Amino acid sequence: MGADLSQRLVPDELWELVAPLLPSFAARPQGGGTAPCDERAVFTAVVYVLTSGCAWRRLPPTFGMSPATAHRRFAVCTEAGLWRRLHRAVLDELGARGEVDWTSAIIDAASVRAKRGHLTGPNPVDRRVDRSKKGSKLHVLSDAQGIPLAVAVSGANLHDSQAFKPLILAIPAVRSRRGPRRRRPVKVRADKAYFSADHVAWLRSRGLIPRIARPGIESGERLGRHRWKIERSIAWLFGYRRLTVRYERKGSHFLASLGLAAALTCYKKLAKITT
Repeated sequence: MGADLSQRLVPDELWELVAPLLPSFAARPQGGGTAPCDERAVFTAVVYVLTSGCAWRRLPPTFGMSPATAHRRFAVCTEAGLWRRLHRAVLDELGARGEVDWTSAIIDAASVRAKRGHLTGPNPVDRRVDRSKKGSKLHVLSDAQGIPLAVAVSGANLHDSQAFKPLILAIPAVRSRRGPRRRRPVKVRADKAYFSADHVAWLRSRGLIPRIARPGIESGERLGRHRWKIERSIAWLFGYRRLTVRYERKGSHFLASLGLAAALTCYKKLAKITT
């Protein structure tokens, strides 16, 4: 693997965050099994697949491992929760520098085509019901400036509002520049697809100010001043080409790819303020 490619995909500063979180390799007492790998090369291969969108079986030999080995290690790291913990580690670095804007949280979703697998469903946009194509939906919650704080995956036929509460509950406790960790924004912004009396009451019961467009009353133009930020966040995530069409059979693997994309998106913000 070329040094330039390795440094571009996984800079030393990113690797310093990743390395302590990696699951340890345990050799089998009876011997045999999969030989230990260069973990940085494995992580770089995963980032390469996520960024380029290439199939695992087409992983270039320059990474020094078989595609099966790289995919197997990706699955092990997914089961160990590495991508979620990496996302939180990068958010902690941003929070410690005061770069997480808690004045509001913004929620939105986007659909992608899915070839197969769990957490898929017929896309309601396709009106040819008898030939509706399967898809998955990416749910994203960001801070007021568009930094992704929580992500989720569902079938494309799940209404956006069903992910509203789970996303808010999934906001991690992030380090602050001063004081205790924080996980509660001041306001929650969303379009009219998320409006319900239950959601408004639930937010208020948790001390959150709802800013959700009401169907037939508000046009959503007020949200438009903020909506572009979450739309930009989703565009950042779709910049990782592995997310533009879902090929993974397992929903957990597609969610893992989304979680890693969110972590890398946050890291790019971190890299800008530390250089």
